[in-house]
Amino acid sequence: MGDSLRERSKARRRDAILTAAHEPFAERGFDATSIADITEAAEVSPRTVTLYFPSKPELAMAHFNAFVDELARTLRARPEGQGILDTVEKWLREQAAARSEFDRLHDRMLQTDPQLKGLCRGRLTEVVQDGARLLAEEQGRRPDDFAPRILAATVASVIGELMHRSGPGDLETAMAFIRAAAATLSTD
Repeated sequence: MGDSLRERSKARRRDAILTAAHEPFAERGFDATSIADITEAAEVSPRTVTLYFPSKPELAMAHFNAFVDELARTLRARPEGQGILDTVEKWLREQAAARSEFDRLHDRMLQTDPQLKGLCRGRLTEVVQDGARLLAEEQGRRPDDFAPRILAATVASVIGELMHRSGPGDLETAMAFIRAAAATLSTD
């Protein structure tokens, strides 16, 4: 039980640091926010911040990296016989249902800082490349074929848009678009 309490305490501290960083990142910008600002708001020492997040960019990217890592794990662990697009749709629905106030704060942070937004797109590209390989396998194609690569890039763009601005019906529209693109590409 002690380990569980310790782990929960660490998770709360980590979340407090993330929130203490993302609020000024969203309001004043990434560059204008210092580690000292974050430590003061989180009521922790600079050493504590760097134990959890070795650099300020890692602190800014931690939430997005967790999001992308979860997508990658979900794609690799999908049930046998479940297609990639069905897996992505199910995952996107789960993400939409679980959106939190922190997710909205993170979105605001990215909207105010094109550099961080670019880092996120670069990180998503890594998962897209893995997704293209999985799509190629599913379609019986080579991993470097154009169709799975362009479809994976389309899926990544849609995920990026849904992550930042989505309303009622947007997921259905997005998945219809992706499935239509997939059908068009599978005929070549």
